[in-house]
Amino acid sequence: MLDPRITKLAEMLATHSTSLTAEDSVLVHAFDIPDEAVAEVVRVVQSTGAKVAVRLESNKIKRQLLRNISEENVKMIADIELAEMKHMTAYIAFRGGDNATELADVPSDKNALWQKFYGIPVVHGQRVPHTKWAVLRWPSPGMAQAASMSTDAFEEFYFNVCTLDYSKMEAAAKPLVELMNRTDRVHLKGPGTDLTFSIKGIGSVSCHGKRNIPDGECFSCPVRESVNGVVQYNTVSLYQGMEFKDIRFVVEEGKIVEATAGGMTAELNKILDTDEGARYFGEWSLGYNPYVLHPMKDTLFDEKIAGSFHLTPGNAYGGPGGNGNHSAIHWDIVNIQRADYGGGEVWFDDVLIREDGIFVLPELQGLNPDQLG
Repeated sequence: MLDPRITKLAEMLATHSTSLTAEDSVLVHAFDIPDEAVAEVVRVVQSTGAKVAVRLESNKIKRQLLRNISEENVKMIADIELAEMKHMTAYIAFRGGDNATELADVPSDKNALWQKFYGIPVVHGQRVPHTKWAVLRWPSPGMAQAASMSTDAFEEFYFNVCTLDYSKMEAAAKPLVELMNRTDRVHLKGPGTDLTFSIKGIGSVSCHGKRNIPDGECFSCPVRESVNGVVQYNTVSLYQGMEFKDIRFVVEEGKIVEATAGGMTAELNKILDTDEGARYFGEWSLGYNPYVLHPMKDTLFDEKIAGSFHLTPGNAYGGPGGNGNHSAIHWDIVNIQRADYGGGEVWFDDVLIREDGIFVLPELQGLNPDQLG
């Protein structure tokens, strides 16, 4: 019997997230997702009148493909999928699998090839700017374990967090967007962190269920060479199949000049040496999803943690919220500033706007967990 929560999620994706109509062509892209869930998403999308294409993939197969892939092979795949993506006006992706580190033994040079010749042209060049898109994980026992929850409890959490009232969040975020749009100097303070940068003229974007799911952030980006100081992240980050913890960056005139991560410092610096843009920042964001409170080694969830920020080495988005930095990587690394994680402060032009993860300005308090939850 089909879980009605799947139908509710599919309906939210087709209406709120991508606003599908009969004029749309939609690619449903699923990695290791139960057939009945994919079929229900297809049914709901079809009910809008939209045309549907489906691509089913496996992380186990992708691991084998990437481990021995050549540059020519990546380019061939990119050409095929770029042509497919150019037919689409919308994109809905579910990414599942029981092993979050399935790709951990893919050589870093192969990952770099994939990001450079597939990620940049297909994802950042076509899908991100030219489609209405929504990307989300699929709950699994592995995700439940990473979140230190039972499988049933995690599934309940997953559907609650993915289908919250995003219209309410959108309204509550408008004052933050306006404030960020007129802000020049940002100062981040906390244990091991004392970092300043400018966001003047960059713009900001509220994320409220229209792209990544779950959602709950407002992002901007540092002026590329304006970042100075030290940032110490306090969550474990899973990137390219590897776990990094205690990540610390020393930044001078926008560039990461020193990077450490416990026993993974060499691997961290190899990623940051992917290209010139990898040592500059392409995004800065404040997270405020009231249901996401603790890290679970999954970026789509962790970057939305209430009371967090993420500061992202690598590629910037085009348009509002971007600074023109280009890179094959885009690595959202999270710092939680709530009191239970050591606290911290966010200052805009010498005015305190968030303390220990709680917005203190009256116009921003609608984004606090007690208001959004």
